[in-house]
Amino acid sequence: MATLSDFAQAARPKTLPAALVPVAVGLAVAGSKGSINPLNSCLAFIVALSVQIGTNYANDYSDGIRGTDEARVGPTRLVASGLASPRSVKYAAYTSFAITALAGLIIALRTSPWLILVGALCILAGWLYTGGPKPYGYMALGEVFVFVFFGLVAVVGTAYAALDKLIPLSFLASIPVGLLAVDLLMINNIRDIEGDKKSSKNTLAVLLGDKNSRYLYIFILAAAFILAAVMAFYKPGVLDIFLALPLAVVPVKKVLAGASKGDLIAVLVDTGRLQLVFGLLMVIGILL
Repeated sequence: MATLSDFAQAARPKTLPAALVPVAVGLAVAGSKGSINPLNSCLAFIVALSVQIGTNYANDYSDGIRGTDEARVGPTRLVASGLASPRSVKYAAYTSFAITALAGLIIALRTSPWLILVGALCILAGWLYTGGPKPYGYMALGEVFVFVFFGLVAVVGTAYAALDKLIPLSFLASIPVGLLAVDLLMINNIRDIEGDKKSSKNTLAVLLGDKNSRYLYIFILAAAFILAAVMAFYKPGVLDIFLALPLAVVPVKKVLAGASKGDLIAVLVDTGRLQLVFGLLMVIGILL
């Protein structure tokens, strides 16, 4: 039987910067324009973390019952490994999404009912990534949805919830944040190309092939820095994000050197660390 520690690992804590960074950036944008709402700000973090964890459990469940994870190289999955029943993992996802819905509902009631629709779309996107009859993660659309929900929606939505109005700068800030979240998924999918091919999981990495996917990873990484620098026209302090550039050197070298399978797990960790530091520097730069 799976332990609480097993379920904690299945929540994939190394991927959680993808949830925390956009909220922090969104709050920084809002804070640079006025006094933010503390309760809504805390609830935004809860929404982001719970929907990310729920998505990870949902992926574990859906990929597990489809047999996609049987040749998996990465961290152990509960369903595929037999550590936990599909039903228990499914309910773990449901519980996480219920927390998302509750926290999001409170924010919506305190700001705009339109956020109820946004929250519902976030939960659906989390479930349908690998769940449902036609999961979009199997149709090379995962990167698009990650950019939209972990970039645009997360940053702009957080800024709106914190200040109760749309802030144009939040749209610009969401682009580099979303791109780095996309790179986390790219590395994950590059690592799983062979297994995904066997399972007919047509990720973008499968369609592009190993070599082109690695070049795309590097291109996206460079684009994140360049597009963040554009913000300097409005917030000059954002140029401090280039202090994170040395952290990009190691993962880029590993990717170009052909790191594969287990070695790409280290690249995933490096990319997550880069995303976290990049986000922190962006927050500081915006507030400066």
